[in-house]
Amino acid sequence: MAEKSAQEPLEAASDPKHAARATRSAGRKMRSLLLDAASPLFRERGLSGTAITDIAAAADAFPSQITYYFRTKEALFVECACRELLYLARATEQAALTARTPGDYTHALAGTVTASDSVAFFAEALTLTRRRQDLAPLVERTIERLHSEGARAYASQVARHGWRSLRAPDESSRRFWAVAIGVILEGYAMGRSPEALCAEMLRVLGEQAKSVGDTARLRLVDGRDPSNDSNEEG
Repeated sequence: MAEKSAQEPLEAASDPKHAARATRSAGRKMRSLLLDAASPLFRERGLSGTAITDIAAAADAFPSQITYYFRTKEALFVECACRELLYLARATEQAALTARTPGDYTHALAGTVTASDSVAFFAEALTLTRRRQDLAPLVERTIERLHSEGARAYASQVARHGWRSLRAPDESSRRFWAVAIGVILEGYAMGRSPEALCAEMLRVLGEQAKSVGDTARLRLVDGRDPSNDSNEEG
């Protein structure tokens, strides 16, 4: 019995299913390492200024591993940009969790988004996919995930605080990111500061929801006795 127990781990290790799982795990780890190494290089030097050998050296990998996992440098660039945008979206949601009013919530979102260059990085990927339509599906999936997770987070905050949203959650999320991309790209071209970008985003977005207090005041104004108006006029 003892000999059989000792042999079991070896048998498990040689199991084709175990080997496949180990290979997939190693593959995911290597992909992540390559993305981690490539993102700062792409952000600093751009696509044309970054060589595959530079990325491989930063990741302590071989150039052939980059082409194995991503096929081309352009595909790696787009995946990096998509991943960074989703990371930014997560950070944005986290930054807004402590907001107590709709205004504070929108300000936290805008402030976090405009403090990062991830939106501009993603915009470069959008431009690249015009010439590389084979890379468009990844961008499309990223945008849909961005909007769905944004809508979920916004709806959760509205329900949590009892706010009255002025738009449907999905519309609010799509509008927020459309404004963010437009304002940030224009601002980068004009050399505007993150603070100026945030202020412009808040101006364009305007009011997104009413708080409980605002809603109560609106009900009081809308429901006041018309005879009081007559008496006041008299």
